[in-house]
Amino acid sequence: MKVGIIQQANSADITDNIHKLKEKIRQLANSGAELIVMQELHNGLYFCQTEDTEVFDQAETIPGHSTDTFGELAKELGVVIVLSLFEKRAAGLYHNTAVVLEKDGSIAGIYRKMHIPDDPAYYEKFYFTPGDLGFNPIDTSVGRLGVLVCWDQWYPEAARMMALSGAEMLIYPTAIGWESSDSDEEKQRQLEAWITVQRGHAIANGVPVISVNRTGHETDPSGQTNGIQFWGNSFICGPQGEFIFKADENEITHIVEIDKKRTENVRRWWPFFRDRRIDEYGELTKRWID
Repeated sequence: MKVGIIQQANSADITDNIHKLKEKIRQLANSGAELIVMQELHNGLYFCQTEDTEVFDQAETIPGHSTDTFGELAKELGVVIVLSLFEKRAAGLYHNTAVVLEKDGSIAGIYRKMHIPDDPAYYEKFYFTPGDLGFNPIDTSVGRLGVLVCWDQWYPEAARMMALSGAEMLIYPTAIGWESSDSDEEKQRQLEAWITVQRGHAIANGVPVISVNRTGHETDPSGQTNGIQFWGNSFICGPQGEFIFKADENEITHIVEIDKKRTENVRRWWPFFRDRRIDEYGELTKRWID
């Protein structure tokens, strides 16, 4: 299966951002991509650097403008597209939501981000209610997709639940970068940790991982920090954690071919699912084991 990814630097001009994304989707589809994945909250800036109630005006319903716009494109081009949207579910109730569009333009399924961070410059708990749809893969014409979002990347439980439910690959739309005051050594540690933990999910579950980050610098509207330098470095790895593709910090569109049959072979060689001691894992549902 051919997977296209878009790593883009965004501006405050949502219309322009969407125009660029549509052009890149068209390029990827015309080059043979069957599945196209974009970064987290791809329509605009990463607005969670501050807490501002006016930002809620950017949220949209699902179905809504973005699902209609990109759905028409998916149908025209015959591709499956993974969106990442700021969802308005009801007045005062908002989610960070991934939407999978089938190649006929219909909504194949949605996933609401389950793990919500609250760190300096990442004030997501102000905007997003934690997801309530669980860790359920989305069935599409290109396979069963285990779609998660950004902060979910750090949790092996989320990856495992998706894999145990039959996900053929894990997909992470992402928005993560560096805070300027960190040392170069600390920045490198953060980047390597981000990559390593996701490669670990691929290995532990025997599935490919598709991780698509944004890039570019986005200022802090409050002026309290120097903003975020999103580090890009989107990548796709196979079921043994092997890199199939790894980007740098620049904007990119790229197509990678994934061999879905390889999962079966890898799980035969490394039968981690066979050897799980499910009879001893009950306490994992506790916050802490005393």
